[in-house]
Amino acid sequence: MLPPAGTGRRKGQHVNGDGVARTMWELGEPVHDLVYFHPEARAAADGLGMRGFWMGYFALRAAPLGPVPASVVTGAFYVFHPARVAGALPDAWGHADPAAVVAARERAMDAALTQVYGAGRVASADLTEAADLAWRAAGAADTAGRVLGAANQALDRPDLPHVRLWQALTTLREHRGDGHIAVLVAHGVGPVAAMVLKVAAGESDADLLRLGRKWDADAWGTAVEDLRGRGWLDADGHLTAPGAAARARIEAETDAAAARPWRALGTAPTQRLADLLAPLSRTVLDTGLIPSGNPVGLTDGVWTGRPVPDAGSCPTAPGSA
Repeated sequence: MLPPAGTGRRKGQHVNGDGVARTMWELGEPVHDLVYFHPEARAAADGLGMRGFWMGYFALRAAPLGPVPASVVTGAFYVFHPARVAGALPDAWGHADPAAVVAARERAMDAALTQVYGAGRVASADLTEAADLAWRAAGAADTAGRVLGAANQALDRPDLPHVRLWQALTTLREHRGDGHIAVLVAHGVGPVAAMVLKVAAGESDADLLRLGRKWDADAWGTAVEDLRGRGWLDADGHLTAPGAAARARIEAETDAAAARPWRALGTAPTQRLADLLAPLSRTVLDTGLIPSGNPVGLTDGVWTGRPVPDAGSCPTAPGSA
């Protein structure tokens, strides 16, 4: 469940939320994250002529949006300094158009998932069932106001079940991320402050986030001081009780905003998908490809086998239907 006020989440400690949306994100995120950490993704980007990790990252993730400029991706991705994005876009589209990048992304995930799971497992009935359940959930996602979720939802259905599973989980993940950004904006938490809170909660490393997303020490320090001024951080940069409570509200509202696909799928199918995803997520984590202290704050813990919270009991986010 969400951490009680005044605690936060310590690095390496897995925390499940009070709703199905958080549980399903934690199960699906390791599979999605292969696009960032598996060598096949970097090889695909290099094969398209992308220069360096960041050009490949932004091209592969932003391709469903079309040939958009850096400013659009900076807004959609939220936490990156504009200069980090501008170093990759729009130059990436001169090496390969977005449709070619999406196709290369699918080929990379085909190869990556086959390597991780083995040819027999990617062809199994269980994986096909998981793919079809996830695709149903992704198709039910409400994408109004969610540009990355909408762009991914609009992509064609992949023929290969394991690629279809990856794309469905990606759509759901980006849908959740879009909602999270909306919640951050509503709470007056800017891009750097959002990262400072993640570090204060023990989910990620400060240098990993700040340097990777190209923010300087002054911007980071300003965000820290602003959060102290709100009473959310103490003098040592740790969450105060009000800060932990505020962050818990942000996470709970994020979960609520991400709940509709699981309400639409239904409790029993969602439970079945959770049971199917658990070993798939465990296999990815066991490869060691996803580093500890990663930017998404994903910890090394997966499904324990307990029932998924009732999808019908998920709260409805303010302003959603």
